[in-house]
Amino acid sequence: MFIRPTAALAALLLASAAPYAQAAEKPTDPQIAHIAYTAGTLDIEAAKLAIKKSKTKEVVDFAKDMERDHEAVNKQALDLVKKLKVTPEDNATSQALTKAAKEERAKLAKLKGAAFDKAYIENEVAYHKQVDGALETLLIPSASNAELKSLLETGLKIFQGHEQHAEHVAGTLK
Repeated sequence: MFIRPTAALAALLLASAAPYAQAAEKPTDPQIAHIAYTAGTLDIEAAKLAIKKSKTKEVVDFAKDMERDHEAVNKQALDLVKKLKVTPEDNATSQALTKAAKEERAKLAKLKGAAFDKAYIENEVAYHKQVDGALETLLIPSASNAELKSLLETGLKIFQGHEQHAEHVAGTLK
């Protein structure tokens, strides 16, 4: 599969996380909360763009699912940080994700029709693959609060489903 600039997004996510691993430090719970919330928000923004631009039912339906699911998980995350009295902490990983997603949305915004659909869905496959990997290998193992860890684990299951759904939709576009 041709993976578009999302590979750059993925590289930024993993590279931004690398200093934590290299320094034998792990991100703190406030940083993890910010990264997870940011990743969800960015996918909501991409979904809104797809809902606005795509004329393909499968793509629009997928985007609506992404918007609904990521909004629900982000609401749970906000409820949890309020309950725990934790302030999410901005960090290099969140900033890198935001920058890369903004660049990707700008590229997607210039596309139309089938080219947009293909690029959006390929981006979704790669994005979910990388976020799922970051959840499994860095965020979940680094979370010290049991409730945060549980929310991340639930999110991982949902997002793995998103990845499979995106792969299915990609297969219908070829």
